[in-house]
Amino acid sequence: MKTVLLIDDDKSFREALSHWLIDNGWRVLQAEDGELGLQLAMEHQPDVVLCDLLMPRCNGFQVCRSLRAQKERLPKIKIFVTTGSAYSTDRLNALESGADDYLVKPIRPNDLVALLDLAVGSGSGKVSVKADPSNVSTAPTRLKFWGVRGSIPTPGPDTVFYGGNTSCVEVRADREIIVFDAGSGIRPLGVALNEEFKDTPVNVTLLISHTHWDHIQGFPFFSPAYNPKNQIKILGFEGARKGLENILSSQMESSYFPVSMGEMPGNISIQELKDSSFNIGQVGVQAVFLNHPGICTGYRIFTSEGSICYMTDFELFQRMRSGKAERISDEEERFARLQDERLALFAEGADVLIMDAQYDAAEYNTHIGWGHNCVDDSVAFAIDAKVKRLFLFHHDPDHNDEKISRLVASARGQVAAKGSDLIVEAAREGLEIILDAKPAILPGKG
Repeated sequence: MKTVLLIDDDKSFREALSHWLIDNGWRVLQAEDGELGLQLAMEHQPDVVLCDLLMPRCNGFQVCRSLRAQKERLPKIKIFVTTGSAYSTDRLNALESGADDYLVKPIRPNDLVALLDLAVGSGSGKVSVKADPSNVSTAPTRLKFWGVRGSIPTPGPDTVFYGGNTSCVEVRADREIIVFDAGSGIRPLGVALNEEFKDTPVNVTLLISHTHWDHIQGFPFFSPAYNPKNQIKILGFEGARKGLENILSSQMESSYFPVSMGEMPGNISIQELKDSSFNIGQVGVQAVFLNHPGICTGYRIFTSEGSICYMTDFELFQRMRSGKAERISDEEERFARLQDERLALFAEGADVLIMDAQYDAAEYNTHIGWGHNCVDDSVAFAIDAKVKRLFLFHHDPDHNDEKISRLVASARGQVAAKGSDLIVEAAREGLEIILDAKPAILPGKG
């Protein structure tokens, strides 16, 4: 009997598709993540693998490469990547990783069955994550923006107030120093840490959202990584083509930088994440895949004094799908809506949401499919998710201080029109926020 292996972390999708395939004469195997899927593929040698792109423990690109590496054991296997991502770069990466085809959800069952038959030559949630309240520091949880810009650093007189460094946000919580991304803003953070701790060893955990250059370009200039007393732990998911360590070290090859990563004397460990829920000391962390070219992750950290959600480089599914076509089907609209609802559930009730808001509404219309939101959409998302405070983030390199201030004013008008109590600010370098019963903004020092 012809056999298909479904690898997808969405149980409802697996179950629905499984019933349809069984009714059409297929033997169906199921796996909820990529690692289990690879084990089942080696054990049962299915005719076809249907593999989701964005999954914990092993993404679709990794599954494709791993299966194609087993040419002797799996010489004729067909691999179809199924995904909500309609980005052409993701399709290209999937095909180059070994996929036979790239299918964008929602998928019509009849069309899929016909495709699978042709391929084999037959036939006509919300994870709950909480911080452990015991044994935590009495110091307040605080975050500080060190880099807020998207795409490329933009120094100059017109960006002095909000800042021109690319993405980097520091969080101090429950005796941990957690840093979101290593854009150019991580350089002044490193200088500040050296001044603060002097000869005392520093332990830093760096969470990488994705490996586009504006989110990693500052790491070679992160001075604590050059001190052998310090511990620097880097966490992130594997990218579309190369592993996390490979990508970080490749930007420090001799053609680009005089010091290789291997020559950095700090104690640096790099861990590719497999699970969407984990802990950093007493701080709980939850991860979610975002709608952006490649593998891009949002993080939510749960501290003893509240939660912070970091969702940079992110485009809402419904706006992207409806904007790229004159008309989308009811199935496509429903699928996109459910994906946006899933992401809103991820951010629901957060004390702080740091969210991509690169464009204004007019700019977004000429950048649909680039993987970034407009301010209006980010504000609407935050209102729906009932978050307490929204920080507009990943400012466009063409937006000067005056433009960003106008966008903030417009966003606040949108909030008032909705009758919401959401607090909206634009992220700016040097701004510090204290998480407590009554959050306070400290004057910027940068």
